[in-house]
Amino acid sequence: MRAIILAAGLGLRLQQPPQAQFPKCLLQFDGMSLLERHLQMLETAGVTEVVLALGFQPESVQAELARINWPHTVETVLNPRYDLGSVLTVHTVAEALTRGGDVLLMDADVLYDERILNALVAGETVNRLLIDRDFEAGDEPVKLCLKDGVPVELRKQLAVNLEYDTIGESVGFFRFRQETAQRFTQIVAGYVESGRANMPHEEAVRDLLLERSQVFDTADVTGSPWIEIDFPNDVARASTEILPSLQPLVSASR
Repeated sequence: MRAIILAAGLGLRLQQPPQAQFPKCLLQFDGMSLLERHLQMLETAGVTEVVLALGFQPESVQAELARINWPHTVETVLNPRYDLGSVLTVHTVAEALTRGGDVLLMDADVLYDERILNALVAGETVNRLLIDRDFEAGDEPVKLCLKDGVPVELRKQLAVNLEYDTIGESVGFFRFRQETAQRFTQIVAGYVESGRANMPHEEAVRDLLLERSQVFDTADVTGSPWIEIDFPNDVARASTEILPSLQPLVSASR
């Protein structure tokens, strides 16, 4: 199993002055960067093949990797047009997506409990989504809607006539089987080739879900704390609400 972590973005919505901007995966909570937390939890879960998609200030992330000194190789891939959408960043890691085996596709700007990663990696080869049914309604959360257990929508805005029986927020992590990752890569390439490189990669995941060529299961992680960090108030909430409720990190034996 391979983890691909998307860490290319500029993080403009954090509203930092230009001289103070840095990649969001370097945000620290309790003295540990989001990147280090990712790597530590992946190692504990048995995932030691990691590809990191970089863009904004790659040298800062490389310096953090050197400081962390993870005992496994972290492959880095650069998207020089990180100012466009994340679908282009996914396109830059197409080779890593399609080299075989199950793939975890993960946003770097998420502070999360180990139980969320455990739900993602559990079991044999599978396509998996994560849903949190306890979410704040509004325009920002990416909603995952199911009908009879089948995904019928993955978007921030929902059609008024959409039929579903379960709704929640999609955690920014996905698991793809080998053939699903290959199909997803084709869809992403279609976005780039048709001039839609500025789109979020969730739109390509949505297309994959709605074409029904692959079967997905959905793991319910309601009750497990997590937050995607986009805005200044997310940083504050991560520190005051999410961090104290996380299970203590368990280090893999080295």
